[in-house]
Amino acid sequence: MATSFTPGPDTVRAFRDALGRFATGVTVVTCQSDLGPLGITANSFASLSLDPPLVLWSPARASRRFEAFANADHYAIHILSDAQQDLCRRFATQGHDFGGLAWTANDDGVPLFEGCLARFECTRHAIYEGGDHAIIVGHVTSAATNDGQPLLFAGGRYGGFEDRA
Repeated sequence: MATSFTPGPDTVRAFRDALGRFATGVTVVTCQSDLGPLGITANSFASLSLDPPLVLWSPARASRRFEAFANADHYAIHILSDAQQDLCRRFATQGHDFGGLAWTANDDGVPLFEGCLARFECTRHAIYEGGDHAIIVGHVTSAATNDGQPLLFAGGRYGGFEDRA
């Protein structure tokens, strides 16, 4: 049975639950900050344009990491595989713990992880208002892909993709 409501202050949880019905992929976005390498888990990633090559993502303004990412001229978006849930969880709660992780820095100092399904190295193209989030558009300067299955997020849970005949 369908439930209808008007999004507002009294229905924030219901609105969030409704949005959670849409399964998304999971990414970790990285940049170099004044305090060193920084990462954040995000599921607000989308392709925007093929020509020019543009992607977008939307960090929450309430995040302690917001300013670093909003001001980053260069960053990388890593699309996680179903085997990378630990990477997802690590950067969901804090962003400076790169200890024990295999990563390299690109020429702009941006941390790069191997083994992701895809990685997009970006230069900031634009940033737009988005309510309690910002919409950051990146011009993709380099991309890489690997085989595997995606890590998915829906209804507050992580899972994988199952092929159906």
